Amino acid sequence: MTRTDAGTVRLTTAQALVRFLSRQYTERDGERRRLIGATWGIFGHGNVAGIGQALVEYADEMPFHQGRNEQAMVHAAVGYARQCGRLATHAVTTSIGPGATNLVTGAALATVNRLPVLLLPGDTFAARPADPVLQQLEVPYAGDVSVNDCLRPVSKYFDRVTRPEALIPAALAAARVLTDPVETGAVTLALPQDVQAEAYDWPEEFFAERVWAVRRPAPDPGELAAAAGAVRAARRPVVIAGGGVHHSAAEDALRRFADATGIPVASTQAGKGSLCFDHPADVGGIGHTGTATANELARAADLVIGVGTRYSDFTTASGTLFERPGVRFLNLNVTPFDGHKMAGATLIADARTALEALTRELGDHRVEPAYTAQYRGDKARWEQRVDAAYAADEPDARPTQAQVLGALDALVTEEDIVVNAAGSLPGDLHKLWRTRSPRQYHVEYGYSCMGYEIPASIGVALAAPGRPVWALVGDGTYLMNPTEIVTAVQENVPVKVVILQNHGYASIGGLSRSVGGERFGTDYRFRAPDGTYSRDPLPVDLAANAASLGMRVLRARTVRDLRAALLEARGADRPTCVYVETETADTVSGPPPAQAWWDVPVAETATRRSAVEARKEYDRHVTARRRHL
Repeated sequence: MTRTDAGTVRLTTAQALVRFLSRQYTERDGERRRLIGATWGIFGHGNVAGIGQALVEYADEMPFHQGRNEQAMVHAAVGYARQCGRLATHAVTTSIGPGATNLVTGAALATVNRLPVLLLPGDTFAARPADPVLQQLEVPYAGDVSVNDCLRPVSKYFDRVTRPEALIPAALAAARVLTDPVETGAVTLALPQDVQAEAYDWPEEFFAERVWAVRRPAPDPGELAAAAGAVRAARRPVVIAGGGVHHSAAEDALRRFADATGIPVASTQAGKGSLCFDHPADVGGIGHTGTATANELARAADLVIGVGTRYSDFTTASGTLFERPGVRFLNLNVTPFDGHKMAGATLIADARTALEALTRELGDHRVEPAYTAQYRGDKARWEQRVDAAYAADEPDARPTQAQVLGALDALVTEEDIVVNAAGSLPGDLHKLWRTRSPRQYHVEYGYSCMGYEIPASIGVALAAPGRPVWALVGDGTYLMNPTEIVTAVQENVPVKVVILQNHGYASIGGLSRSVGGERFGTDYRFRAPDGTYSRDPLPVDLAANAASLGMRVLRARTVRDLRAALLEARGADRPTCVYVETETADTVSGPPPAQAWWDVPVAETATRRSAVEARKEYDRHVTARRRHL
C-alpha cells in the first residue's frame, strides 16, 4: 500500500475491495455489526493472484475459510447470514469457469430465501490479451458474455468490474443491496482477473468505516387503521408467521400481539420458532407439512394475517387450504411484492414495527373465549400425536425417523440449533419439532436444496459459537455434498452431523408412488451379474465415508444406542457424526400423514393402473383449488 500526496492510496483492485469490505458495518436498534464477517474461497487462475493475494495482504483484517465446493461455500455463508438475522454475511470468491458456475445453485437459494451473500467470481480478461483463455465460454454473438452471466437471474444485484475505478460505485451498490431488507439476496461482482491485479490510486475516503442502517419502515396510518378494523371485524382470525418475523427480530412483538389478542399463530417453515412451542397461541406448522390444528384453523378462518410470509404453495396447500367463503387476507410485510399476494389488504412495514403498531391500535380487543378454548384443546390433542410418533417402547429396535427426532427432542435445550433442508425430514420437523427458542429451527425450504445441511451448519456454528449445531441429513442429501466435512475438521468447527440411512430417496420415492411413478429411479438396489435387481440395499457405508473425511463417527443400531450417541455427540468439542439406519423406505417416518394437499400434476393419460388411480385422486383435489381475488 502506497499513500500519495493527493489523498489517495495506491492498491490493486482486489486489495481495495478486500480493504473496503473489512470496513463495512450494519446497524439496527443500536446494534452495530460487521457486514462481511469473513471470506470463503477456492482458488484457481481466475482469483489466486488477485483476491487470493489481497486476502494474504489483509489477513489481519479479513478472516478466511477454505472451502471444498463452491456451492457449499455459498450455503455456509447463507447459514451464517440467517443466524445473524441478515445483519452480517460472508463473501465467497472463486476462479473462473466451473468455479464460477458452481455458485449458481447457492445464489438461487440465497435469493429465494431473501438472504444476503456476496459472490466474487473471477472472470476472463477485460483487456482480452488472449482470447479465449482457459475455461472461457466463447459466445459467437457477444464478446462481453462469460459464464458469470449465469448468475444474473439469480442475483439481486450484478456487476462486472471491467476497470479499477468502476469498483467504487459497484462496491457501494453491493453493500446497499446486501443491507436492504426489501431487496437483499445474492449479490455478484464479477472480477476479470487482469483487473483484480491492476493498481489504481484510490481516494482514502473509499476506505473509511461506513455504517449501513438497516431500516425499520413504519406503517402508513391509513393502512394501519384499516388493518385494525379488519382484525376487530374477524371472528376466526389466524396469523401465519413467516421468515420475515425472524429477519425483523419480531418474535417478542409477535408474542405480545398474541398475548393481547388471543389470535392463534401458525408458522411456515421459515417462520417456525416465531413463538416457542409451549406458548398457548402457537399451533405449529401450516400447510402441506403442517399440523392438523393449524390447518383446521386455516380452513375455517375468516381473516388470515400473514406476517413476513411469501405464501409458497406448501403454505397454501397449492391454493386449497383457505376454504371459508369470503375469507380475507391482511399482509404485514416489508416487501410490497409479497404484501399484495392473495389479493390481501396490505400493511407495508417492518414486521416488528407493524406488529407493535397494530397491537397498540387494537387496544383491549380479544377474540372470543370459545375460539381460544377450541384451538388450545386441538393443540393439546396434536401434542399427544407428537408424543405417540416420538415414543420408542422397544429400546433395542431400529428407530423410525420420527423416533430419531424424538430422541434428539428429549436431549436438546433452547441453546441447540437444528439444520435441515430436503427430503422427508422437513415435513416431519415442521409437524413434530418442538422449537424452544427463536433461532433453534433452521430449515431451508424456500429452495429445499439437497446438500445444504452440512455446509450451512458450519456457517451457523461460526455465527453462534458455543451453541450445539445439528445437521440432520438423509442418505440421499448426504451424497450430494459431504465435502465441507473436511473444512469443519480443518477448522475444528464442532458441528454434529446426524446421518439417517433409509437406503433410498425415500421422500421422492413416496411421492413417486403417490403420483403413479411406482418409485422408479428412487431407491438403492443392487444389480446382480445376471441383470436382476436385488431387494437388498447397496453395500454403501456412509459412516465410513464420513470417517474417511476426518469426522469422529458414532454408529447407532438401536434406539438405546442412538440416545447414547446423541448425548456423546452433543458434548463433543470436535466435528462428530451420528450414523443410524432407520426403518425401511416404506416406513420413512411414522408421524401423522400430510394434513393438507400439495399439487404435483399426474399424467392425464396412462396405461398403468397406478397412474390412472393417482389421476383420479388428483382430479378430486384440484376441484378444491381457488384463487383469492
